[in-house]
Amino acid sequence: VVRLEEYKKLIDVKTALRQSNLNPERPDASHLRTLDSSIKRNTAVIKKLKAINDEQKDGLMEELKSVNLSKFVSEAVSYICEAKLRSADIQAAVQICSLLHQRYKDFSPCLIQGLLKAFFPGKAGDDIDPDKNSRAMKKRSTLKLLMELYFVGIVEDASTFINIIKDLTSVEHLKDRETTQTNLTLLASFARQGKHFLGLQKHGQEAYDEFFMGLNITDDLKTFFKKSLSSYYDAAVAILMSEHASLRAMESENAKILNVKGELSDENTALYEKLRKSFDQLLRCVSSLAEALDMQPPVMPDDGHTTRVTTASELSPSGKHFSAVEPIWDDEDTKAFYESLPDLRVFVPGVLLGEAEPKLVDQHGKVHEQTGEHKLEQGTEVQNNAEASVPEHQLEGKTNVGSKNREKKDKTGKEISKEKEADQKGDIEREKVRVTDGASLDNLLQRLPRCVSRDLIDQLTVEFCYLNSKANRKKLARALFNVPRTSLELLPFYSRLVATLSTCMKDLPSMLLSMLEEEFNFLMNKKDQIKIETKIRNIRFIGELCKFNIAPSGLVFSCLKACLDDFSHHNIDVACNLLETCGRFLYLSQGTTVRMSNMLEILRRLKNVKNLDPHHSTLVENAYYLCKPPERSARVSKVRPPLHQYIRKLLFSDLDKTSVQHVLRQLRKLPWAECEEYLVKCFLKVHKGKYSQVHLIALLTAGLSHYHDDFHVAVVDEVLEEIRVGLELNDYAMQQRQLAHMRFLGELYNYEHIDSSVIFDTLYLITVFGHGTLEQDLLDPPEDFFRIRMIVTLLQTCGHYFDRGSSKRKLDRFLLHFQRYILNKGPLPLDVEFDVQISCALCWRMWNCLLLRPVY
Repeated sequence: VVRLEEYKKLIDVKTALRQSNLNPERPDASHLRTLDSSIKRNTAVIKKLKAINDEQKDGLMEELKSVNLSKFVSEAVSYICEAKLRSADIQAAVQICSLLHQRYKDFSPCLIQGLLKAFFPGKAGDDIDPDKNSRAMKKRSTLKLLMELYFVGIVEDASTFINIIKDLTSVEHLKDRETTQTNLTLLASFARQGKHFLGLQKHGQEAYDEFFMGLNITDDLKTFFKKSLSSYYDAAVAILMSEHASLRAMESENAKILNVKGELSDENTALYEKLRKSFDQLLRCVSSLAEALDMQPPVMPDDGHTTRVTTASELSPSGKHFSAVEPIWDDEDTKAFYESLPDLRVFVPGVLLGEAEPKLVDQHGKVHEQTGEHKLEQGTEVQNNAEASVPEHQLEGKTNVGSKNREKKDKTGKEISKEKEADQKGDIEREKVRVTDGASLDNLLQRLPRCVSRDLIDQLTVEFCYLNSKANRKKLARALFNVPRTSLELLPFYSRLVATLSTCMKDLPSMLLSMLEEEFNFLMNKKDQIKIETKIRNIRFIGELCKFNIAPSGLVFSCLKACLDDFSHHNIDVACNLLETCGRFLYLSQGTTVRMSNMLEILRRLKNVKNLDPHHSTLVENAYYLCKPPERSARVSKVRPPLHQYIRKLLFSDLDKTSVQHVLRQLRKLPWAECEEYLVKCFLKVHKGKYSQVHLIALLTAGLSHYHDDFHVAVVDEVLEEIRVGLELNDYAMQQRQLAHMRFLGELYNYEHIDSSVIFDTLYLITVFGHGTLEQDLLDPPEDFFRIRMIVTLLQTCGHYFDRGSSKRKLDRFLLHFQRYILNKGPLPLDVEFDVQISCALCWRMWNCLLLRPVY
């Protein structure tokens, strides 16, 4: 009934707007000249039309009435057309458009033309949003706005929608799947909003029928709209049935592959997910249109012989992918540790990384080839010259040749001896370098177990690059493999070192992985129940390497499958440690989600089937829920009005010693009738601010009490009530709040808002509340010393003022009572005794409480 009344009120508003728009009383030119026509003012007002919403509607309409937009109608229309309207903002936009229509004659034609560009952008395709989703949302909001403008009389001709419906129901669009889904959504929105266009009726809403009596929608138009939507619906249903048949055939084929191989290939899984997602989206769109047309949604035939294959989209919550809902890493530091690896090329020359060696070899080869060719050419030239000169100077030539040969032999002998000496020196130098490198590498490997931070392991990685050689890489791989079995905390850092070096040293990861895999197979085949620490170290190392994408996921799954095949004894510990290390990483990664989910399901079934001991049962549960936590509803943040948010910002963020006067001035400017109750509520939340700034809240209370007499009374009443509630509940979670309230009460006394009698009444209340009743052990147990903390906090805050007169005598009497209370409690803990001593420095009479305590 309430909803129907609200709907009738909306219809009344539309009726009034329609009458005003069909017969507008526009202001004359003389009146418009009296309004502000400046470019600066008009531009500022027009820009606000781009962000129309219900909250700013009234203020924007007042501004529009104060300016003359006669020369800026086209600019105003362009900003309205560019506005990104939500469904809740449509009515506000309609009222603003009605105001402009009633003031400017050329506004409506220009607006209709601008809105139609969303559906017909023109040949040049100007102002087309490249994002298809944004373009679809723009079309949807524009269609809603056009229909509402038609209802209120700004769009007078219903034939305006004919071209839009023709375009949306065009058979050519059925070839593009995204366009088809968008058009189905738009047509469903059109059918729901304008049922009268289709000749449909809303039962039980007579005001709806009466409102449409004045609209000039002919029977021909109704027939056209209904026929267009029905034909497009039938075509979409035919495509849906065809896709369902294809999907069913693919499911049957996948079921056969699963029975033969046990798993699907990535290509088949991707194809199935794509077709399944497309079918589900099309089914939702078609069903939505059927509901809007008051038709039964299509029912897909099911032969019952296909097995529905689980996909990643089904495993993710709300049908979304995991990366959009839940990140792989817990925090940014963890993400940086596993993904942000240092670039060695920045810190180390390329020659040391082995990147420049091939270039040098090629260059040396080219030099030798050029030298050989040059010598060959010289030899050919000498031979030709010799052959030409023999007939003329034969005797002289022979003599010269013999002498040259002897000289060459002498030179060759000398060069050979020099080369041998150089080789010997080079061997000696290389031996020295090898010994030096060996000593440096041993020193580096000794430092390896002490690298327990990201900076240390990155520094050691860079240092190893200066010792890079094939032999040293083998030694490093062996040292990494021989990590102590009890030093599991080193595994992430060792894995980071391997991942960093793998970018330039491809053989290092393969050497380490082969050793780890060989060790795993050896330990699994041995089947003895010893060396559990070695097994855990081995499997955790593989898991850490997997998180750095060094160990392939296939290796991890094969190790996990080997443990699940023989799920007993140490294999349970190994499988759980593997899942704790990289299970969640693989479960949330895109390519391994389905396979890990299946493995977890097998693990859960094995736990239910096998009779595990409590230790192993707890391990399996922890590993399972660490990878796949139970679904929990998202925490809904409390939505506060802007004024309340501003008050909280002033009190809990901006307030300090330097800004207290500014905060006080801002609080005085608030609308007091609306904010007084909320201010009292915020003042009582002193525990949410800094404890050292509680006195500033009391100072604000004093400042506001000068202008509002009842405010400090309300604050004091609420504080006393909160203290009593805390004593009644005696909840450990409320202790911080209670201490803050005690401090606040003392500060209120310091600022002379309460008398000393209130303080002493509160002190006595704390010591006697609940005593002598059946609930004494619950309200104030003998081992609970929190009430002593409350009294000490209050006396530390304001006790130093009770040094004369009646207050002094009241304090003396209370200290005797407090002394008795402490003695009844027994020996005080050291922290409570220290608090009492600190308070003694401010109130010396409390020494009696310690002097008269019995010695235990």
